[in-house]
Amino acid sequence: MSETMDTLAAPNAYARASETAAYVRSKLPEALQKPKVAIVCGSGLGGLVDTIDAEPKVELAYSTIPNFPRSTVQGHAGNFVFGLIGPQKTPVALLVGRAHFYEGHTMDLVTFATRVCKLLGVGTMIVTNAAGGLNENYEVGDIVCLNDHLNLAGLVGIHPLRGPNIDEFGVRFPPLSDAYDLDLRRRTHKAWKKLGLDQQKRKLHEGVYAFVGGPSYETRAECRMLRILGADVVGMSTVPEIIVARHAGVRVLAFSLVTNKAVLDAGSRGNDEAIQTLSKSELNEHLNQGKANHQEVLDAGREAAKDMQALVKQILSDLHED
Repeated sequence: MSETMDTLAAPNAYARASETAAYVRSKLPEALQKPKVAIVCGSGLGGLVDTIDAEPKVELAYSTIPNFPRSTVQGHAGNFVFGLIGPQKTPVALLVGRAHFYEGHTMDLVTFATRVCKLLGVGTMIVTNAAGGLNENYEVGDIVCLNDHLNLAGLVGIHPLRGPNIDEFGVRFPPLSDAYDLDLRRRTHKAWKKLGLDQQKRKLHEGVYAFVGGPSYETRAECRMLRILGADVVGMSTVPEIIVARHAGVRVLAFSLVTNKAVLDAGSRGNDEAIQTLSKSELNEHLNQGKANHQEVLDAGREAAKDMQALVKQILSDLHED
């Protein structure tokens, strides 16, 4: 693939997604062939797969699916899982693991699974991710229902819809002012209270997600900049998928799990009196305060998984009742 083509959405994305959707459908029993909802499981949140019934259930490894990108990140299993959820037996598809832009994938591949879901019949996507908390009122383990985003990469041209428009999916210039479905967000808050989750330490917020390219975590100055711009959480996924989903007319509900609190203070200067007498080990300990790492992302995900599972299951149950 040429350098120019590598940065664009491939012209045959619809054909490739159609081929993949046909292959996936051929592996499914009739009851699972037309999922109504797709759930994208972020870092440490693969436990969401436990929300579906044991039977019928089909797991397809990404490595066996034509045209599918491979996830290389720890905590992202790389399975396309199909099953039924809740007392109403709603057919769902779960993407356990996702492809990230920082892995070297093109935006076309990062969002490819979203387009396959659309062609399988999905009308609603629930997207989850692990994110750093920028809002000082957020604590590790809190859940943020997204109501907007900052797409810094997209503003400078690294955009999943760049290139020839794929008319089979949507229009050339899709609006995003309504990207995060208001009805689904309203249902989320009702479900949180219905489950009694509002009586515990973990909080549910609404906030703005800043999408950054990664894979390095943000500097202190970058965190302050994003906060000034209005971001409440920051992460390296989700927004490209949401843009492509909305382009294709799929409703979106998105959750960030706050897995660490971003460091917003400027940090010590080399001539600060407080550090002049510190030993090298003490200096390292001082510098490491608040530093993000992937293991704490996975740990926080495991702790919050049960609440996230219960919330998603309740929202889907309420949706089906209407």
